Amino acid sequence: MQTAILLYPGFTALDAVGPFELLHRMPGNETVLVAREPGPVGNDSGNLALVAERTLAETPRPDIVVVPGGPDVRAAADDPAVLEWLRAADAATTWTTSVCTGALVLAAAGLLTGRRATTHWMAMDSLAGHGVRTTGERVVFDGKYVTAAGVSSGIDMALHLLGRIGGDDLAGIVQLMTEYDPQPPYDAGSPDKAPAHLVDFCRGELASEVTPSA
Repeated sequence: MQTAILLYPGFTALDAVGPFELLHRMPGNETVLVAREPGPVGNDSGNLALVAERTLAETPRPDIVVVPGGPDVRAAADDPAVLEWLRAADAATTWTTSVCTGALVLAAAGLLTGRRATTHWMAMDSLAGHGVRTTGERVVFDGKYVTAAGVSSGIDMALHLLGRIGGDDLAGIVQLMTEYDPQPPYDAGSPDKAPAHLVDFCRGELASEVTPSA
């Protein structure tokens, strides 16, 4: 089994690293970072890079595709080479997945049209504009297409996949070994829970940084 995690300039690190950290622990799974060109790819804040081991052309038939998001996903959503690779790879994948605004890249490739999917809460309207039936659920399965909400939800998505592929015991072992036992000090992890003034702040001051135009 091979899992390919797409990198592109401006991706959000945890969107990629969260699923990577869990999925690479699955026995028999080769987890690779891929991009148009091999080498370092910078994240959205410009102070961290992950190294793409292989090019898209060298990874034509992964079993699982993971597309991370970022504040501006146009680097991927407007890239014909990325979209062509996604469509071709999707024809053979067992699971085609995204984290956060990575759903907009899948949507730009035409893979989510008419499907249920989620994304970062500030990008819901953009995703709906691609003909996607949006939902605020944290992880959404629609056939082989799996989408996760904002950033941290990629870890939950990876656990779901581990359970579906390897069984509950495998997922439980990986969760235990990574000590994934969230106990956040604040209950502000979604717009439904966060104080209204924080939601308003994010919608206003940070909208241009978080909401993609793809």
